[in-house]
Amino acid sequence: MKAMDSWPERLWRFVVAELAPFPGRANALLRNLLACTLVIILAMSLELPLLALSLIMVFFVSQSNVVLTRMAGILFIVSATLAIGIAIVLLKFTYGYPLLRILFASVVFLVSLFGMRATRLGPLFFVVAIVTIYVQSLVDLVAQPELLLRACLWVWMAVVYPTLVTLLVNTLLLPQEPQRLLREAMQRQLAQVESRLLALEQGRATIPPISPTDVQQGVLSLHKLLKFASMRDAGYRAREVQHLALITGVSRLYAAVASLSAPVPDVEALSALHHDCAALARAIEADPMSPLVLHSETLKRPLMPAALEEMRDALRTLAASDRLVPVSKTPAKEPLLASDAFSNPNYLLFALKTWLATLFCYVFYNAVDWPGIHTVMLTCVIIALPSLGASTQKGLLRVGGCLVGSAPAVLCTVFVIPNIETLGGLLLMSLPGIGLGAWVAAGSERISYAGLQIMFCFALALLEQFGPSTDLTEIRDRLVGIVLGVVVSTLIHRLLWPEGEGDSLRRRLSATLQSIAGLLRAPASGASTDHLHEQSLRTWSQLAECEAMLARVALEPGWQQGEHEELTLFTQTLLAKAREILLAAGQFQRNRAALDAELPMPLRTWLDAHQEQLGVWLTRYAARLQDQSVATADLPPFDPPVDSGPGDDELLRELHELRRRFGSLPDWPSFETGTLAELRP
Repeated sequence: MKAMDSWPERLWRFVVAELAPFPGRANALLRNLLACTLVIILAMSLELPLLALSLIMVFFVSQSNVVLTRMAGILFIVSATLAIGIAIVLLKFTYGYPLLRILFASVVFLVSLFGMRATRLGPLFFVVAIVTIYVQSLVDLVAQPELLLRACLWVWMAVVYPTLVTLLVNTLLLPQEPQRLLREAMQRQLAQVESRLLALEQGRATIPPISPTDVQQGVLSLHKLLKFASMRDAGYRAREVQHLALITGVSRLYAAVASLSAPVPDVEALSALHHDCAALARAIEADPMSPLVLHSETLKRPLMPAALEEMRDALRTLAASDRLVPVSKTPAKEPLLASDAFSNPNYLLFALKTWLATLFCYVFYNAVDWPGIHTVMLTCVIIALPSLGASTQKGLLRVGGCLVGSAPAVLCTVFVIPNIETLGGLLLMSLPGIGLGAWVAAGSERISYAGLQIMFCFALALLEQFGPSTDLTEIRDRLVGIVLGVVVSTLIHRLLWPEGEGDSLRRRLSATLQSIAGLLRAPASGASTDHLHEQSLRTWSQLAECEAMLARVALEPGWQQGEHEELTLFTQTLLAKAREILLAAGQFQRNRAALDAELPMPLRTWLDAHQEQLGVWLTRYAARLQDQSVATADLPPFDPPVDSGPGDDELLRELHELRRRFGSLPDWPSFETGTLAELRP
């Protein structure tokens, strides 16, 4: 097995990959920069306080498309209004009685933390919890009740007006309409399909690669964008079934071409399919529902390899006049309250742990009389997540973002601010730092929170006052508060009722493999093509969830102790092979569906039996991930009937390749005895 790279090399590759440009990232940067510029001009011209809070609201509200942005904007306005209202009511009856104030604030805080875990309104309860804690720090800083009330109202204003500015920018000036994003995403996938077909047609040795990860991301992104487009546009909503058929066809083309490899002798079929995909891309640009004329219709013979047959079948389906597919059942809405809200003790224990960490930090910074580190309490709430790995991940991003944002803030405080006299100069100094944070925040979930921290720490040090500031202690205090909050919160969450996702990851991996087994066994149970597509989509989503969970689990303190890196590498290997198996299984199922009516009865019966056996084997393998007492079993022998035609041979080769991929799955039990499992042949 390949030796593992050192952690600096892995970190460098991670940073380079996460900071690389991708479609939509530049637009997100421009939207955030424009909204932040307008907010800075308003705040400095009208002397509106809490500018750093206003800027971070721009980042929170600005999402990948207009639908999400509006939802986030409405949520923050409603939750901020509710939170400030609760805080003012608490202060009215408890101001002047510190013990009573802390007691009632703790009750509100605990209820909010419980609501974060046990309801679908987690973001709303999060804002209430944050504001409740922030107001307690204001009480210690502001001595007069009237000034304290004004400070609370200014907090509400600092949330509302940047939210409205961000909605204006995202809706009118630089809109990211989900309909257009969906169209562009389909065209990008079709462009990759065209380039790969053209390379195969010309016989080039190197062809543009499409990995199983690319297929997974492509399938999930199209379905998410269709959901948002239907929410945004009544026309999309009325023809959602037709659009679903369209993105299903594009996904089938994308997955099929990913399985092709040089050489492909059928140049005529490659050329016809290449022209058809180009025509489909043009139709999507002009009118996704316009009729599609196919060059491949002239090819009446069976196409080899079977992936070409799958592509032709997908195009024929799209060329149908109605492009209708059976309407899926409307999924039942999730209840507002989790089904185990009052039976699962983890929800209440999570609230207690976070409350203890926050209360300890509150007592500490008051005891040492160091009000500048009041961010220590906010940090305890911000990084409070269900698992140790997720909390550690967010804590590292918070500390790292604070360090990166504080470094240019120190340089600007020392060398730039003494020379600034106008608002234009202030913008020239501020926008590069804000732009860096916006670029990072537009990345994946693995680094996006660091972008918010970069911008917030930079703005907190330089933009909180209406005049030049050369005080470096503010930067130091914020950093000390954040680091101390991360340490205290991590220790308490680790020592008191720790929640890890290691076992959950194994269960999730097992469920994903069982889902793949169900996909492979589907023909034996008479499942329809639409059911196969839904099953495949659901499994791709499960794989994406496993990948996100692995990134969190890898940061859990003490996870498998000495075998930490090896176990992480094993899980990454298993996920990579699961993607390959899912892609191959889906391709085989679609190819068999296209040829099933022409297959001899003995071969059809044997295929049903062998697929069932492979499904049982994979189900047993999945069960062993959870329970090592389950014994392993050998793969069923590959002994198809002797009589078969050319098309049948291609189908059997695909099944044999799928069987080989099953055999390459790593063996978890031999890994746990002390050495990393070797991949079986």
